[in-house]
Parts: sequence; structure tokens; C-alpha cells
Amino acid sequence: MSYSRIPFGRVTLRPLAAPAAPPLPTARSQTTLAQWLERWMESEIEPRRADTTIGGYRNIIQRHLIPALGAVELSALTPERINGYYRWLSAERSLSPNTIHKHHVLLNTALNWACRQGALPANPVQRAAPPRTTSTDAVYYTPARLDRLLREVANCPLELPIKLACFLGLRRGELLGLRWRDVELHSGLVSVRRTRTAVGYRVVEKPPKTDDSARTLSIVSLDDLLSFLRSLLQSRQRTGIPCGPDDYLVLDAAGHPWHPNALSAALADFVSQRRLPPITFHGLRHTFATVANSVRVPMYQISRAMGHSSPSVTQRIYTHLFDQTHGEVLAAVAQAIVEAGPASL
Repeated sequence: MSYSRIPFGRVTLRPLAAPAAPPLPTARSQTTLAQWLERWMESEIEPRRADTTIGGYRNIIQRHLIPALGAVELSALTPERINGYYRWLSAERSLSPNTIHKHHVLLNTALNWACRQGALPANPVQRAAPPRTTSTDAVYYTPARLDRLLREVANCPLELPIKLACFLGLRRGELLGLRWRDVELHSGLVSVRRTRTAVGYRVVEKPPKTDDSARTLSIVSLDDLLSFLRSLLQSRQRTGIPCGPDDYLVLDAAGHPWHPNALSAALADFVSQRRLPPITFHGLRHTFATVANSVRVPMYQISRAMGHSSPSVTQRIYTHLFDQTHGEVLAAVAQAIVEAGPASL
């Protein structure tokens, strides 16, 4: 078999060349920290991270890092200068050690990338000394106080979100992301599929934070909650408030989806007016965890219900709350020993 040659004449075929990437700045190019952080955000963070993470990073960079260190060249960043930044955050901006640690992590990650790209020979953040993080006490309600809150909030637009938080352990974003198609009233199932949260004042809807956070909860035994949801659906159908499969479950008094920040503010105002201790929606989630633990629900089941990746995560988050149960265990063991007495010898 013979193949004929195709005459190309004077045409020369060359492989297409990829567009040249802009040169990476180096420490000798007098690149400032502000310039590098912008490059890092555009190249590494914005294509890969959620809007909420991007918004949080932008907030730290624009409000704190750029005013304090933005004009400093990468080559001039030293551990001493970075430690001074941490002291400034504490003294002038009144930030907590835990919040300052977030700045430390962000700066360390950005400058690690600078090292990998050859813009810095070493990361000065790794030799800096951020303040030690401290454990924060989770605020929660006792069952008696929660019962009072539920009685006070009856027939109020806050009733549904409060019940979803304290009975199901839902995060604020999870309960705000619920649509009617996520609730199967006939089978008693609630599926967490989306979350609604705020980046600044902009509302963002996204999948749950982890694969384990996407979960289906059975409420078949929660007669009060099921009855409440059935009555709510019937009421909205009568009054013409949207309640189709794609409509949101949690609405404000005007029949609109709550803005996440407005919902939190409404809860703070409500408990203040009723002279109840301050509580947040995350505090109601803490309440769910402590009540479940107090009635001896296995840690694995608490973890699954709350959407944690493992029981160890739940235990770590709530150690200071769950430790109260250890005292009850020790008391029960001591009582058993006393009751056994000499007769058991």
C-alpha cells in the first residue's frame, strides 16, 4: 500500500505555543505583601475555595493586613515585624487570640506559596510567635430554660427556626437553606442539602460545608414538630404564601426568606426583650448536643445527627460540656461501691 504525500508548499506547521504566563515576582523585584496577597488570592484561593472562605480572607487582608503590612516588601518581612503585627491586632484592634491565630494561618499559607514559587527563600511566619489560642465556652440553655424559650416564641416567625435548631441541631445556614422539597411530611424526613449564609451582607447559597453535613434526619417520632410543619404548610396554602417544592421553609413576618444576619439579630433582640440569657443559633445547636449527651445518646449518633465527620470531632468540640457527664459517672460508681458495702466481701 502506498501513501501519497500531501504537498504543503511553503507552509510550515508548528505546534501552537501556550500563552506566556506573567513572570512570578521574586523577593528581589520589590514586590510588596499587598501585591503578593492579591496574586495569591486570584491564583490559589478564589478558584478553589467557597465564597464564604474568600470573603473571610478578603476581610482580613483589606481591613488588617494591608493597613499594617501591605506596603512592606516580601524580602523585608521578618519574624519580629510579624510579631509586631500580632501585638497591634491585640492592642489596637482588640482582636482575641483565636482571631489573631486565623491571621497567622492566612499569612503562613500565603507565604508558603511564595516560597514554593521562588519569591521567598524562607517563610518568616514559621519563626513568628502568635498568641496561644484559648478554648471558648459554648453557650447553651438548660432544658428548663429552653422550654421557656419555646413557650415564649410560640406563634412568632422565630418559632420555626428555633425549633429546627434545638430539636434537630441544625446550623443557621442549614435551616435557612431548607426548601419544602427537603421535607417529607408523610415519611417524617428532613434532608439537609443546601445552606444559605452571608458573605458580608451578600447572601450565598451553597452545598453543606462537608459531605457529612449533607444528611437526612428522621423526625417521625417528633410529633410536635411534624404537627407544626403540617399546620404551617396548610396555613401558607390558605394565605397564598409560596410553599411549593422550591420555596424556602423559614420565612420572616413578611413572607420572605430571612437574611442570615437579620435572623441572628432577631433572635438576640427576642431573648433580650424576654429577659432570657443571650443565645445564638449556634448556641441552640450546642443545646441540642448537651441535651442529647445528658440522656445518654451514643456519641456516634450525636455526631451523625449534627453532621460532623466523626464522633471524635463532636467530642473535641464539646469536651468541656460533655465532661460534666463524667462527674455523674463517677458519682454513680461511688454510690454503687457504698451500697455494696461489706456484705459483698
